[in-house]
Amino acid sequence: MPRTAITPFAAPSDVPISPGVRKGNIVQVSGQVAFHPETGEVVGTTVAEQTEQVLRNVLAVLDAAGASEADVVMFRVYLTDKTHFAAMNEVYSRFISDPRPARTTVYVGLPDGLLVEIDALAVLD
Repeated sequence: MPRTAITPFAAPSDVPISPGVRKGNIVQVSGQVAFHPETGEVVGTTVAEQTEQVLRNVLAVLDAAGASEADVVMFRVYLTDKTHFAAMNEVYSRFISDPRPARTTVYVGLPDGLLVEIDALAVLD
């Protein structure tokens, strides 16, 4: 069973990754940040604005793989500041349906201007 790159938009040229990978019925979405897929510019200066763009990017990768948010079994959220949790969670809640998938949230350093990164693991029927 081959591993297939999912590329609804180009990954940054300096990073050797695919936006997503599908192997069989498993889809792994690489950590997405708030880059606009057409311009490569960071969208937003707040964690709420960036979370919305990040989740749009995650959903675009899932869609290109033939999956949806309902197929996700695990999200991992990376925040640069603990005080951003509530704002991120409010936006996240609007994008995620019940039953909600598992999730881990950790605090990390990201490149300047980036406040949140999210990856996803989906399993298709």
